[in-house]
Amino acid sequence: MRLALHALCGLLLIAVLTWCLPAMAQQPQAGPNFQAWDNVARLAEDAIAAETASNERFERLRAELAEYRSDFTAGSRINAERIATLRSQLEALGPVPESGEEPADVAGRRAELEAQLETLRAPVRVSEEAFRRADGLIREIDAIIRERQARRLLALGPSPLNPVHWPRAVEDSLSILRGLALELETLEDPVRRAQMRENLPLVLLLLAVALALIIRGRAWAGFGLSYLRRWGGRGSGVWRFLVSLLRIFLPLTGLFVLTHALRMTGMAGERLDQILETLPVFGFVLLGFRWLAERLFARDDDDALIQLPPGKRSAVRFYMLLLSLLFVSRGVVELLVGFEDVAPATDAVLAFPIVVLIALVLAPIGLTLRRYKVEADPESDDAPRGVGLSRVVRTAGSALLLVSVVAPIMAAVGYAEAGNALLYPTLVSLLILGFVVTLQRFSVDVYGLITGDTESARDALIPVLVGFALVLLSLPLLALAWGARVADLTEVWSMFSRGFAIGDTRISPGDFMTFVVIFAVGFAITRLVQSTMRVNVLPKTRMDIGGQNAIVSGLGYVGIFLAAVLAITGAGIDLSSLAIVAGALSVGIGFGLQTIVSNFVSGIILLIERPISEGDWIEVGGQMGYVKDISVRATRIETFDRTDVIVPNADLVSGTVTNYTRGNKVGRLIVPIGVAYGTDTRRVEGILREIAEDQPMVLRNPAPMILFNNFGADSLEFEIRLILRDVNWIMAVKNDINHAIAERFAKEGIEVPFAQRDVWLRNPETLQPRGATPPPTAEES
Repeated sequence: MRLALHALCGLLLIAVLTWCLPAMAQQPQAGPNFQAWDNVARLAEDAIAAETASNERFERLRAELAEYRSDFTAGSRINAERIATLRSQLEALGPVPESGEEPADVAGRRAELEAQLETLRAPVRVSEEAFRRADGLIREIDAIIRERQARRLLALGPSPLNPVHWPRAVEDSLSILRGLALELETLEDPVRRAQMRENLPLVLLLLAVALALIIRGRAWAGFGLSYLRRWGGRGSGVWRFLVSLLRIFLPLTGLFVLTHALRMTGMAGERLDQILETLPVFGFVLLGFRWLAERLFARDDDDALIQLPPGKRSAVRFYMLLLSLLFVSRGVVELLVGFEDVAPATDAVLAFPIVVLIALVLAPIGLTLRRYKVEADPESDDAPRGVGLSRVVRTAGSALLLVSVVAPIMAAVGYAEAGNALLYPTLVSLLILGFVVTLQRFSVDVYGLITGDTESARDALIPVLVGFALVLLSLPLLALAWGARVADLTEVWSMFSRGFAIGDTRISPGDFMTFVVIFAVGFAITRLVQSTMRVNVLPKTRMDIGGQNAIVSGLGYVGIFLAAVLAITGAGIDLSSLAIVAGALSVGIGFGLQTIVSNFVSGIILLIERPISEGDWIEVGGQMGYVKDISVRATRIETFDRTDVIVPNADLVSGTVTNYTRGNKVGRLIVPIGVAYGTDTRRVEGILREIAEDQPMVLRNPAPMILFNNFGADSLEFEIRLILRDVNWIMAVKNDINHAIAERFAKEGIEVPFAQRDVWLRNPETLQPRGATPPPTAEES
């Protein structure tokens, strides 16, 4: 019966909501409560004027002011579309004549539109004024808080090395321990003991589970890692990373169970309850330090992200374990000191040994990291992998060395706040960066698992972009580590959300995303249309390849232009106010980029007129080769040496270009040949004609022509002139003809002469040495 009543009530509630929600949705949204806003603003102004409020009070006031400021930002956009419509109507009426006289109906309509515009602008102006007031108050509060932070950091406090402060530190420490001892005396309370006996079985069970997870959790996770390492195979890095998280998750779960079991005993007082509450946090710090050390400086060389020698990796893991213990020790001291109202000197004395020990541990870590370098492969000319990471590691090592020296000195002098602000943020920053490196390696493994190529995944672009994104995401954490307030980050996000102004238009991140999405969709549609035209439509026409490429390129330019225009329009960006600035810039840009503009226009002319096309054999500027690509700025030609020559499009339009294959591939080949004097010329002509007609690439119409061209100095000169079906085969045909001529002439006994010269000595006696007897003449002999 009761279930039926509950079900009926639920149905009635759904019916009421179904009926009420549409009516509620139709009601106009209420604007900001300006009376409540004025009260909050006055409170903030009074607090700022007095400067006596605490930082917590200022932070609460700032949060309220920021909330109102967001409302005012939305209020400044009220009636935006209607205001734009009224302005366009006023522009349609034209400007008021200089004489001030215009037709009564036009003047009346203008006055009516201006009255409506002023009415609509009134709440916008009020919101804008309130926004500026809230924004100014927020800046003043931020300035006060920053000034207080700076004063606290630079304040000179008690030196922990001064023996005067030691007795007070011992007294405060004993007071804290006595307070904890008083809470332990409550164990004798009969009520609490009865509660503990009642929950004892469950408490014992939870304690057993907790101790098992804490003691054996890491070992169980280690068994899984060992199995995966032996198994190997595709994606093993991903699974090893996920299983390694169990080394944190299992013991941490045990700590939560242990905390819950101890609380169930009912024996924990207020201070012990706070200690139990922070116990999982301290456990997470210890486990996180150790997990990160095992990921960065793993025992196995393949798993280590920082490739130090095995001995140094083991040492760094040990040092990081000590750092985690000291880090937790500092947290324990802060927790215990918070139980009592201790003197600042007590805090300085208790914290100083921890600072010194952390510095002593950081120094050897810094020395090890500072000497880290990646060895290059002597057999490869490529840069070794991990050079960028090695620079970051060496820089981190130098920073650790510097901090390990400066922070203890500052704490010893009395600048404890400044020393802590330098030491602990440095340590936290290194942990954050180490975690980023670990996640980036995990992204590499995931990419290798998806693509199936683990080796090339490390050099792929996607993991690099993921690493860049991880660095950007870590920036807020680094800012918080170095003392930035959450309000500072929200202020940056608020400024980013409000956008920036271009003329009378404010561009917000939403407008930017709208622009990106519309342009991306337009670009994708353009590429799809181009691909469809190139693959499916144009090949079925009779258009040559050059015309097809011209149409596809033209579609690309038009599509990208339309996508940009639609994206700007869709995002609501009004660039009319930039027209004057753009006109002024265009003059300077015109002089500076006139060569690029000339090449661009020439590229469009080439695509429209198509004097050359892809695949044509051309000669321009002394370069000969095939056209491989015609882009907007230049044309790429591949020479016969298989080298690419980039020719500006302006040279192709304004210069002389020889196109050997434009329109058709028919071309003429001329082969010169010489024979010895005395050879039968008619016989030579017949042999050469037979050789030419035997070539399959030679056209029969017009028939090959054999010319007895000239009586040369050394030979009778002939020429074979023939027309080829495809001029691209000109060198191959010439080679075959020369081989055929050599074979036929050798067979027919026709001599191909080489150049000969007879040398006559006019006075040969001048060549004889002095005193030598000249050779006898023919008459003397």
